[in-house]
Amino acid sequence: MFPELKNDRFLRALLKQPVDATPVWMMRQAGRYLPEYRATRANAGDFLSLCKNDDFACEVTLQPLERYELDAAILFSDILTIPDAMGLGLYFEVGEGPKFKKVIRTEADVDSLPVASVNDLDYVMKAVTTIRNALSGRVPLIGFSGSPWTLATYMVEGGSSKDFRHIKGMMYKSPDVLHQLLHKLALSVTDYLNGQIKAGAQAVQIFDTWGGVLSGPMYQQFSLLYMKQILGGLIREHEGRKIPVILFTKNGGQWLENIAATGADALGLDWTTDIAEARARVGDKVALQGNLDPCVLYADEQVIRDQVELVLEGYGRGSGHVFNLGHGIHQFVDPEKPKYLIDAVHQLSMKYHHDDMDY
Repeated sequence: MFPELKNDRFLRALLKQPVDATPVWMMRQAGRYLPEYRATRANAGDFLSLCKNDDFACEVTLQPLERYELDAAILFSDILTIPDAMGLGLYFEVGEGPKFKKVIRTEADVDSLPVASVNDLDYVMKAVTTIRNALSGRVPLIGFSGSPWTLATYMVEGGSSKDFRHIKGMMYKSPDVLHQLLHKLALSVTDYLNGQIKAGAQAVQIFDTWGGVLSGPMYQQFSLLYMKQILGGLIREHEGRKIPVILFTKNGGQWLENIAATGADALGLDWTTDIAEARARVGDKVALQGNLDPCVLYADEQVIRDQVELVLEGYGRGSGHVFNLGHGIHQFVDPEKPKYLIDAVHQLSMKYHHDDMDY
């Protein structure tokens, strides 16, 4: 049994239940912009050692909560844990990001891949349980995974890419092979997220970071289809509570209606999509998460407050909004700036949730 949850504002908003103020958290809220994170990473030795040690992962997950009045914590891990568990040999080059010792380019490569088992990712489950206990019910814990399409881009490209020529070449030349890879990844992600839920995650987010590089028809076939498959296999209630699921496709604002039809509880928005327009399009089907431009945090306090107000005003009255950045916080942001953002959200949003109080 875990400690009783004291602040459920985030979970209530995802389920479009009444809240006293709009909840807020930030993607990559535990990361390189924080000096305490950099110190812990140096102590761990390297990034993967940080991810694979549950005490270190817990420490960095909690660090932003010691600074800011956030309404949720997110598991500290990496989206590429699944390909690593499939035997691809994840490593990180300084200044170049993630790399794999083995890349997936042929049908034989895909055939040889196992479906990742939750047992191969036991260190992540230990981290989830350790973090959930350490939170002592302060705020909910978010688990996460990359989407099958996003994971596949790294596996086929061998790392980060600007043109996605290898995976898009596979998509057009050998679609059946790519579908086979995506199916294995969907099974892996489903098992992985269910493992996190059983270990203590109270909501989960699927990061479809590279879905927006696809054309509309290709997005439907090679990204959204597999996220919908995952949703159909997820545990949606645990510990007597519903487990909300958030889907976030970066640069996916043109497909909001299709994403909302998957059965997800909430859609993440990047800053290129107007939140008022998004709400008008999806209605009451889902909650919305987002969507301040991360670069706003380079501005002064008044500009940050003004930009927060614009997002809140765009969403309008009522629950169903989780405030977030439109993507991860930048590593060069002054650690004082997120406090201005978070305090502004809580202070300025109250008027959108109460009819009988004078603000």
